[in-house]
Amino acid sequence: MNQEPGITMRLITESDAEAVSALIRKTISISNKKDYPEDLMDQLIEMETPEHVMERASWTHFYVAELDGSIIGCGAIGPYWGKEDESSLFTIFVLPEYQGKGVGRFIINALENDEFFTRAKRIEIPASITGVPFYRKMGYDYKNGVTEPDEEHLIRMEKFRK
Repeated sequence: MNQEPGITMRLITESDAEAVSALIRKTISISNKKDYPEDLMDQLIEMETPEHVMERASWTHFYVAELDGSIIGCGAIGPYWGKEDESSLFTIFVLPEYQGKGVGRFIINALENDEFFTRAKRIEIPASITGVPFYRKMGYDYKNGVTEPDEEHLIRMEKFRK
C-alpha cells in the first residue's frame, strides 16, 4: 500500500491482533495516563484485547504501520454511524518510542487516502486529550467549538473536505 522509507502501511490481519492489542495497551499506559485518571486508563487497557481490535477491524479499514517487520502504529477509518458522506477515524496509536518521528502523520496520510475518507464531506475523530495537539496539526478542529472532554472523556474533532 503506502510506503515511506522503512515504513509500510497495510490492512490488519488476524495474525496481527495480539501485537496491535499490545501496542495500544502500551501506548495508553505510557502516553495517555498523564492526561487521564489511572483507573480510567486501566479500564481502557483491559478492554483493548485482540478480540476487540478484530471486532473494530470487521467494520472499518484498519491499518497497521510496520517498520522492519514490527508493528509500530495503527489507525482505522470507517463510516460515521453508517453515513456515506461522513466518516470517522479510530484507534490511532503510535508506540511511544516512535512518537514525534512522523509515524502518526504517515498513518493519517494513509487514512486520508482511504475510500472512506475520499467519499466523505466530513470526518470526525473521537480524540483523546493526549491526541488533540497532533490532530490540530493535521487540520482537524473542535466539533462545534467544544474543547472539553465529553461524558466518554473524548474531545470530538472534525475536518471538512472541500
